[in-house]
Amino acid sequence: MPRARRAAVTGLLSAAILLLAACTGTGPKSAHNMPPVRHVFLIVLENQDYQDTFGNGALDPYLVNTLRPMGAHLTQYYATGHQSLDNYIAMISGQPSSKQTQADCERFNDFKSTGVTDDGLAIGDGCVYPASVKTLADQLDAAGLSWKGYMEDMGNNPAREQATCGHPALNELDRTQNPQPPSAAVPTGDQYAARHDPFVYFHSIIDTPRCAQLVVNLDKLPADLKQVASTPNLSFITPNLCRDGHDGDGSGLPGRGCVNGEPGGLRLADEFLRTWVAQILNSPAYQQDGLLIITFDESNVASIESSRDPATGKNMTLATYAGASCCNQQPGPNVSVPASLDYVDEHEIYRVVLAGVGGDRIGAVLLSPYIQPGTISEVPYNHYALLRSLEDIFKLGHLGYAAQSGLAPFAPEIFKRH
Repeated sequence: MPRARRAAVTGLLSAAILLLAACTGTGPKSAHNMPPVRHVFLIVLENQDYQDTFGNGALDPYLVNTLRPMGAHLTQYYATGHQSLDNYIAMISGQPSSKQTQADCERFNDFKSTGVTDDGLAIGDGCVYPASVKTLADQLDAAGLSWKGYMEDMGNNPAREQATCGHPALNELDRTQNPQPPSAAVPTGDQYAARHDPFVYFHSIIDTPRCAQLVVNLDKLPADLKQVASTPNLSFITPNLCRDGHDGDGSGLPGRGCVNGEPGGLRLADEFLRTWVAQILNSPAYQQDGLLIITFDESNVASIESSRDPATGKNMTLATYAGASCCNQQPGPNVSVPASLDYVDEHEIYRVVLAGVGGDRIGAVLLSPYIQPGTISEVPYNHYALLRSLEDIFKLGHLGYAAQSGLAPFAPEIFKRH
């Protein structure tokens, strides 16, 4: 075989090995000393700045004054992107933003891949990743462990999305982008958003029967919590668009609330925590060997300006996100920073400016029998570090940027009772 061809074949074999390791998460496993946690509960809230959430607790007293002293407060926890979806993708796969996930995938387009990087990152653009791109859910399946996604409101309107594995039709508009108010046909309304349900953006999940079995409405959680055997090793919990802090401003003033008339904002997010955290903490699985993580997908907008676009005469809203990051976060192969995204209709131009690669400081609270109450950690973490920590807890390999050199999982100092 000619030398050049032999070199090419060797390179292809090496690339194939790297791709296999990246997709299956079979790379080197961390020797980091994690506590014997076997049941993780992850609640992801929305779009709140660290100073608003943890500054004084006026709008979220349960989170700040009750839950924070009960466990560990991660003061330097950062989101990995703006707007929402790329953060959720990062949490379960380690994949960075594509142009479309960065813009929240208004169309549920297939991810068109042109290759993979040496560290297992898909190159290309789109929303729904090919089956070769694996997730924490795939890793848990392969290890004989269990998981479920619990999504509030999913399937309230079965004409919009199914009650299990609810997602838009491939390569079609995402009708869950906007919440639906209560109506005669749907008395409770429907405020489920597919972009806050990361499991439905991977063909490795949605192309299998387990998606319908394991990505379900939040109302299935109480029954699963009754016994250790019925509680998944990983429970990923997403509130609806009003009770996650995304919609409304918490004031209750006319025109500022959610589509169902609730005030939304941090007040409703705090009420959501009051409703569900107690059930989790009282469950046999949590009390035996549990870990509850409460965090946000991203921080809020840094500034908003209104003007009129001279070229079109349309109203223009300019929303700027600072994009602060930690942990030597990289943008990945598919986007550049700074970036500008335009959303245009017949009346308005809504321009989003992303000044940095990250999703800004959000903070997190961790509760566990293995955590000493009142613990405070100032170690920098982000969503990739969260994924790495979960992979270490369950003794799995590291996917995508969770394998980034120098990225620290949750430090042993957090688990002082271990």
